[in-house]
Amino acid sequence: MYKSPGGDWLRVNGGRTNDDGRVTNDLVPETSTFGQGTYRMVFHTKEYFDATGVAEYFYPEVTIAFIVKDPTQHFHVPLLINPFGYSTYRGS
Repeated sequence: MYKSPGGDWLRVNGGRTNDDGRVTNDLVPETSTFGQGTYRMVFHTKEYFDATGVAEYFYPEVTIAFIVKDPTQHFHVPLLINPFGYSTYRGS
């Protein structure tokens, strides 16, 4: 995950999904300040499709940018993907 404090993107943290498709570590470490701002997550979907034997796909990477206005709230950002499309939303 990255944060843009005013132009450049700074890496906050990273993670890998498990067999259930979830990142098990906190993307914002306790030592980091999760404040207001614009964030983005980059999903390396090529590696996923290659590892699962999908021969043909359209999106080798998916980037989701989002705005945090209230950092005390919980943020869950699901990515639903298939070889030729994807969907995302703010979960609960």
